[in-house]
Amino acid sequence: MQQHLISVLMENEAGSLSRVVGLFSQRGYNIETLNVAPTEDETISRLTLTTNASREKIEQITKHLHKLIEVVKVIDLTDNPHVERELMLIKVRATGSARSEVKRNADIFRAHIVDVTANLYTIQIVGDGAKLDGFIDVIGRDRILEVVRSGIIGILRGDRTLSI
Repeated sequence: MQQHLISVLMENEAGSLSRVVGLFSQRGYNIETLNVAPTEDETISRLTLTTNASREKIEQITKHLHKLIEVVKVIDLTDNPHVERELMLIKVRATGSARSEVKRNADIFRAHIVDVTANLYTIQIVGDGAKLDGFIDVIGRDRILEVVRSGIIGILRGDRTLSI
């Protein structure tokens, strides 16, 4: 089993997302992360998801996705050169001397402090999953009050595009 990053262009209509997600649940596949947003063409949405499955199962899922009327294009980015990123907002306890340490760690990871209170920092960090996990480890789980992660988004490298 391997994690796959699948990108789908689909019609931006009510019910489209539920039909795509339903296809996964009907076959017993778990969606690890899911992101959906309109593209430059507001009638088309781009859905990016991650799931763990064998290559054969992914091929089967891809074929079933192509059969859905709303689906325009599907690509498994995993085996193609691509860029992937994830956004994380993390609220950490930052009091006394820990404030400067948290700020220094944020700077090292190229993160941004987006909200400050007397006792807390809310930090935004963008990168791959390993970078975000590394930041959590460095900050220390005992300081963390809340974590929100967007899930992975991805785009093909170079001249190749996923467009209609």
